[in-house]
Amino acid sequence: MQVGIIGATGYGGLELLRFLYNHSEIEKIHLFSSSEDGISFSNKYTHLRRLIDQPLQKIEPEALQKLDVIFTSTPSGVSSKLIPEVLTEHIKVIDLSGDFRIKNTEDYEKWYKLPSAPQPFIDKSIYGLTEWNRKEIEKANLIANPGCYPTAVLLSLLPLLHDDLIDSENLIIDAKSGISGAGNKPNANNHFCEANDSTAIYKINQHQHIPEIEQAMAMFAHKDSPITFSTHLVPMNRGIMATSYAKLKEGVSKDDLLQSLHNKYDRNPFIRIIENTSKVSTSQVRGTNYCDIHINVDERTGRATIISVIDNLVKGAAGQAIQNMNVMFGLEETTGLTQIPIWI
Repeated sequence: MQVGIIGATGYGGLELLRFLYNHSEIEKIHLFSSSEDGISFSNKYTHLRRLIDQPLQKIEPEALQKLDVIFTSTPSGVSSKLIPEVLTEHIKVIDLSGDFRIKNTEDYEKWYKLPSAPQPFIDKSIYGLTEWNRKEIEKANLIANPGCYPTAVLLSLLPLLHDDLIDSENLIIDAKSGISGAGNKPNANNHFCEANDSTAIYKINQHQHIPEIEQAMAMFAHKDSPITFSTHLVPMNRGIMATSYAKLKEGVSKDDLLQSLHNKYDRNPFIRIIENTSKVSTSQVRGTNYCDIHINVDERTGRATIISVIDNLVKGAAGQAIQNMNVMFGLEETTGLTQIPIWI
């Protein structure tokens, strides 16, 4: 296959390149940039010398029309303008931004503070939470790749909500991310002196992933409930830990929760249910497409603590996008994605 990456110089683009480089079905990867075309990719990222020495290409319709699949790893507000110009029935597009995730355009504009994509393209887009939407992904031409936080949260909560084991009302979700989740454009929040040796809460009750999580809960678990969702920036490069607190339904036990997870995910190659441990960490999934889930129940309060960890750049972005590509083209879902975690 001929593959294009628009926004190749960002962290998401780099991770796409890292995995696609060794993908058995990829013949060539075309790298596009809106501002740095003509520059040799390995001059910009010297760790890629003698591996990826090709120049960045200008984003032109003629070049894009020759591709089988395009990944758009761009800031929010860019894909909404670009994709309607390049999407055809002969090209599949997987968008890693948030521009096509929210079906209600008013909600998108409220939470993202940007004009929405055209409604016909939003209607055409398929939400790419692979483990929950494979049948639709198989037929799709346009995938809205989920956000990193929603991926971690939804994979851990959806089975329990779908099976009506936890109360969807008053869900409290606390999530922490490494600094790469903010992208590679310098700003005050990811400046070393601001981020190092500190943990910061941000976008309190205003994070743009809130409506995405609530929409997916309604879509897959038929639970139309608001959530309390808090995000924190921690001084590490990559990784997300999402910790959710939920009241158990009457008569529900920890074993019931675990059985629900196993029933849903035991045949899913990238979901691991971690049972007998007192430790769950982002390092156990670093650099991989895995999502690890652990549950603890407090008998005293009747509450479940539901923990999931992912690499925000892989399962939360590039890895899930490639997993979706594999499904779209009828390939083995794990193709190009079987990596041992980088432990040290």
